[in-house]
Amino acid sequence: MTQLFLIGIGTGNPDHLTGEARRVMAEADLFLVPHKGAGKSDLAGLRMRIIDEVCGTGAPVATFDMPVRDDTLPYIARVDAWHDEIAHRWTTTMAQHPTAQKVALLVWGDPSLYDSTLRIAARLVPQPELRVVAGITSVQALTAAHAIPLNTLNAPVTISTGRRLRDHGWPADCETLVVMLDGDCTFQALDGDGFDIWWGAYLGMPEQILEAGRLADVSARIIERRAVARSAHGWIMDTYLLRRV
Repeated sequence: MTQLFLIGIGTGNPDHLTGEARRVMAEADLFLVPHKGAGKSDLAGLRMRIIDEVCGTGAPVATFDMPVRDDTLPYIARVDAWHDEIAHRWTTTMAQHPTAQKVALLVWGDPSLYDSTLRIAARLVPQPELRVVAGITSVQALTAAHAIPLNTLNAPVTISTGRRLRDHGWPADCETLVVMLDGDCTFQALDGDGFDIWWGAYLGMPEQILEAGRLADVSARIIERRAVARSAHGWIMDTYLLRRV
């Protein structure tokens, strides 16, 4: 039976790889590398650089093009159809390499946190033996970059998305909120004087940019720096932590 290894690679810095990740990568018979279209070639390039560093330039790699979501569908139906097509492309690509018994796919952050790789893998037919190698999440990279604790003393933390913050507002009884997958800078809708924010993009990478302070004071600067960085690189990965004042 084929083994499929989903390997958390942190935020793109090879230093984020665990010893387990490096060992599993060294034993892989094939790496699946997605291409996400024009303007995002750097993402495939980052994966390739990590593979080259760990395994050398001769590592076996199979690339596939990521499908595009159908924006005419409702959100859940759109994502379900998109996941089905990604699973189909994984299956097709692996079938082209029938002798590969250990197949690896490098996942940003950790496969368990706001990432759909595990849900996509569950759709594969035939179902491979699935193995997950934990990675550093963007939440860990963010708090480390700002040298702050994730939670206050004896207090819980909520991790959510920009979509939920936009649609439902600040969660009830929440003191600390980590927001992921927010391309719209939804923090703009909050009372800027009522929150502190710690924001970061390209965390742990040479391109890393950080901002922190009272939301009212740094909101505009975050939006401007985010736009400039996305234009320069063609993509951006960022996250932020909000805390009530």
